Amino acid sequence: MNKMLVSIFDSEMAAQSGLRALRKLHETGDITLYSTGVLLKDANGTVSVKKSLDQGGIGAGVGLAVGSLIGLLGGPMGVALGAVTGTVAGAIRDFWVAGVGRDFIEETDRFLAPGKVALLAEIEEEWVIPVDAALEAVGGRVFRRSRTEMVEEQFDHDYTALKSELNELEGEVTRASGAAKSGLLSRIATTNGRLDAYVQRVKDRVAFLELEAKEKAMSFKEQLSRSKGEATTRIEARAKIVKAAYQKRGAKLSQAWGLAKEALTV
Repeated sequence: MNKMLVSIFDSEMAAQSGLRALRKLHETGDITLYSTGVLLKDANGTVSVKKSLDQGGIGAGVGLAVGSLIGLLGGPMGVALGAVTGTVAGAIRDFWVAGVGRDFIEETDRFLAPGKVALLAEIEEEWVIPVDAALEAVGGRVFRRSRTEMVEEQFDHDYTALKSELNELEGEVTRASGAAKSGLLSRIATTNGRLDAYVQRVKDRVAFLELEAKEKAMSFKEQLSRSKGEATTRIEARAKIVKAAYQKRGAKLSQAWGLAKEALTV
């Protein structure tokens, strides 16, 4: 299962030990490690990136989830949670790309106290014991969250809401006249514009999923090239599950894209 991982340590040295532990689990096939990052909170509470993205030589697309998580945990929490005007859109994008909820960020931030170091990672794992045991053995406190299809769910909601609004307006315009009708026609044009923007967002999301899926396939290929025996079997099975999940999400988004484009031509 695809997960975002945050492990809190008392020192940077301990966090580096945690990173080596994750890489070892990747080598043995217990997990697939896509990308990592390390954050430090100093005595004044300022968060800095001690180690930015490491995606093992794979393209930048595979590190976008951890990059977004770094953005959410790395800045002032008021900004990350959209409390400051002008930051909301960026924060929402980070939540969507990371695939985690606000509660996960709040929980991990509570434990990222001054002087603590956070190891961030995106992984595939079937069970939690290997990672928990490895990170706890070097002093880590582990938090994880399965990445959700937040964007796809939001697209479903947005499309349903926009289509419902259009149907209501089109029903009203047939009974209206004069200034009222002109106003309704203007609102219909505006809503169609929002639907057009929605189509572009879905198109962009499909492209993002294609990039992420391609680069994760490369991650598996690289991992398999270094594996043997039972590890190879575990990795191959994991890769098939991940591929199927991306195909399902891509098909769902493509359907949403087609429905929205069809609605624009009606």
